[in-house]
Amino acid sequence: MKRIALVTGANKGLGLETARQLAEEGVTVLMASRNKEKGATAVQKLKVDGLDVEFVQLEVTNEGEVEALVHHIDTTYGKLDILVNNAGIMHHAEATGANSTEMVKAEVLRETFDVNFFGLVSLTQKLLPLLKKSESGRIVNVSSILGSNTVQSDETSPWSGIKPFAYNASKSALNSFTVHLAAALKDTNIKVNSAHPGWVKTDLGGQNAPLETPEGAMTSVSLSSADFTGKFVHNGEEIAW
Repeated sequence: MKRIALVTGANKGLGLETARQLAEEGVTVLMASRNKEKGATAVQKLKVDGLDVEFVQLEVTNEGEVEALVHHIDTTYGKLDILVNNAGIMHHAEATGANSTEMVKAEVLRETFDVNFFGLVSLTQKLLPLLKKSESGRIVNVSSILGSNTVQSDETSPWSGIKPFAYNASKSALNSFTVHLAAALKDTNIKVNSAHPGWVKTDLGGQNAPLETPEGAMTSVSLSSADFTGKFVHNGEEIAW
């Protein structure tokens, strides 16, 4: 039986490339996007290549859309094998990457956490019953090395000077969710890991980034069949929390 995957934020960038690579491995991929037109266009790009993909509407902070998607997966497929929590934002107020801790506004924190953490956690919790029906469920939380407190507190790290507080803190919280969920599910068939894609040429990463999207998606794709749990990984190498 074919594996079924859900990739959030799949209409462009890392999400689109992750969906492509999973589909090329023979996985049926549900490509979630909050924008119907952009999502449908992305799906058509992959269908032209003969890949088994489907557009699904999802704004991760919209409870009604989450419930509708869970119902659709349950009634159509009866299970979920892979969940790639790729959707995420960096608020435009933090776009420079400078240390925003002294002036970041509460609404920027709330908006960032709503998408990068609260919505993600809620979606994952609601999908757990379907993931437990898989023979080998996998949850991949797309994080960032900027969420590593070890890295952020190391002044010799090339990443330590990049401190958009709301974004980094949301990814730290996401990493904590990975650790806790992996522990909660340790006696089940589900593995849970965080992925650091690297610095990738996307809308978020910018055109100066050294990695192309196919390279950036490789970590999430590899973790979709990983035999370990509770790790923070980039390109096969573990990152300190």
